[in-house]
Amino acid sequence: QLHVVESGGGKVQPGGSLRLSCAASGFTLDYYAIGWFRQAPGKEREGVPCIRSEDGSTYYADSVKGRFTISRDNANNTVYLQMNSLKPEDTADYYCAVDRRSTVQAMCRDAYFGYDYWGQGTQVTVSS
Repeated sequence: QLHVVESGGGKVQPGGSLRLSCAASGFTLDYYAIGWFRQAPGKEREGVPCIRSEDGSTYYADSVKGRFTISRDNANNTVYLQMNSLKPEDTADYYCAVDRRSTVQAMCRDAYFGYDYWGQGTQVTVSS
């Protein structure tokens, strides 16, 4: 069975850090675009950072530049999202998506496309 699974969400105080993981099962993340998306209650889903696995090219939304870092661990077939300096407005459900064809910019700018695989999401709450 081919799928991706997110983990690492939780509750953190403002200014804190979390690292989310997106692990692929049944396939390897070679030659894929992998994106992290988030959706807060009552808001539109948005692409946060996206990465191409074969060359490491990335795209970041302005809202997270300088605070979030996306990276790939080939050995563990996992993509990470390191989130630092978290703010209450970062509170959302975070999802990863994987797609063979997308560029990083196109992927992050279209948060509702039917990408090859979507995970079930992990919740992040930033609150004191």
